[in-house]
Amino acid sequence: MASADLRQELDCSICLEMYTDPVMLSCGHNFCQVCIDRVLDTQEGSGDFSCPRCRKRSRSRPTLQRNITLCNIVETLRSTHPDQKETGIFCTYCIHSPVPAVKSCLMCEASLCNDHLRVHSKAPEHVLTDPTTSMENRKCSIHRELLKYYCTEDSACICVTCSLAGEHRGHKVETLDEASENKKQKLRNVLQKLIANRMEIEQRVQSLQELKGKVQEKSAGLTEGVTALFIELRRHLEDLEKRVRRNISSQEERIFLSLSDLIVQLEIKKEDLSRKMEDIEELCNMTDPLTVLQESDTGDLCDIEEGDNEDRERHDRLLHDGGDLDVSGISHTLHTGLSDIIKGVNVFFNIQEASDILLDVNTAQNNLQISDDMKTVSWSDIKQNHLETPERFQRCSQVLSSQRFSSGRHYWEVDVSESEHCRVGMCYPSIERRGGVQSLIGNNDKSWGLFRYIGECSLRHDNEEIQLSPNLSSNRVRIYVDYEAGQLSFYDLCDPIRHLHTFTTTFTEPLHAVLAVRKGCIKISGRVGRFLL
Repeated sequence: MASADLRQELDCSICLEMYTDPVMLSCGHNFCQVCIDRVLDTQEGSGDFSCPRCRKRSRSRPTLQRNITLCNIVETLRSTHPDQKETGIFCTYCIHSPVPAVKSCLMCEASLCNDHLRVHSKAPEHVLTDPTTSMENRKCSIHRELLKYYCTEDSACICVTCSLAGEHRGHKVETLDEASENKKQKLRNVLQKLIANRMEIEQRVQSLQELKGKVQEKSAGLTEGVTALFIELRRHLEDLEKRVRRNISSQEERIFLSLSDLIVQLEIKKEDLSRKMEDIEELCNMTDPLTVLQESDTGDLCDIEEGDNEDRERHDRLLHDGGDLDVSGISHTLHTGLSDIIKGVNVFFNIQEASDILLDVNTAQNNLQISDDMKTVSWSDIKQNHLETPERFQRCSQVLSSQRFSSGRHYWEVDVSESEHCRVGMCYPSIERRGGVQSLIGNNDKSWGLFRYIGECSLRHDNEEIQLSPNLSSNRVRIYVDYEAGQLSFYDLCDPIRHLHTFTTTFTEPLHAVLAVRKGCIKISGRVGRFLL
């Protein structure tokens, strides 16, 4: 087992055979000189050289260094024929003890060890091959002669008689060595292509692995940031709750103090009035007129108006004006606090206040009606008699936005619920205005769009189509552009939001929103959002 493992270590990873003239790259990996030269020749066209084993890159063609030690090991191994026992073929003439064969003679149909090989006939007709047990396969089944030629027309190995007098007479033939070398050359060419394909796939896998790592890293960073954000949001919400509750408690305490003070004063007055009522009732119950008339403090008993107006005014003021909580002030505090928190969220996600996007009626084709708020476009069978302008689409029923985007990151949304035949997207201002079908969104290299027709949806650019499967789950589409990154993305605003596709390019002109409709109407829903850089 150990010797088999050692034998495998001496195989070239390109041709999968034992090394021939092994050479070594700077990374330490070894290859047959012919094999690695072919690989480097393939890489030379791209100018990017790399080791087929470890993918270590170099800008210049690597220097090949002959591995003398490995070369000596391979030569020694070959000279001692370590694979003889593995073949299981033994010398035909060593009848007393099995001796591994080193060659087979096709003429004698016998296998030979080293000793018998020395005395074997050297005549040309005695063809020697590597040890084999299928000698019958090396002779013509018809003429029982050795197969020495290859018929290229019938793709068959033939003997001399077949080529001169048999069914292959007059056909183009090659010697077995020539035919074998031709086939090997074809296989080598295929091998080189397979090696190049494998290297390309490995590079693609590596790039995807790198992207996977970046996505993982970005996801971890974003998750950490969101976690920290929500911790901060909870702290701000708790602070805001405490502030609002203090405001409510403070108002309650202030109102309670005023109400309690007035209640105490009114209770005192009520007791004073009760006392006066008792005194008056006592006088009214006296039967002696002289006593009633001589009572000295009856004037004080009759004075009931003193201070009553002032208390009544204070009572009415507290009851109607100052006797309730200031809900408006509390709402203001709450709204201001929540707005500050939302601003913090916007800063974290780099979101700025959205701005309006409007349609440019001067670009609308004559069958299109534009709403008064410049946000809805409708198809009409009646011509609208728009003034003819150089900016107006003549044949394609589409319209541009008045805004253009030449930097930053932006998104806008459109409602397509009322149209089964429409297109939405973005385009350069240089898009053809007088052309036919080739001027439509997505049918040229100046526009990118989503096409909807009777439920079927696809994304298009430069007349190349990407079919959506499944189709839109909602009737609202979001278009997002990152101008500097050269990315234009489409989203289905279902729950959760579904990413449809991202076009990647280098924008060479400003971008306009563009809408096309041939049935019903479509409208820009709300506002356009702008993301800060």
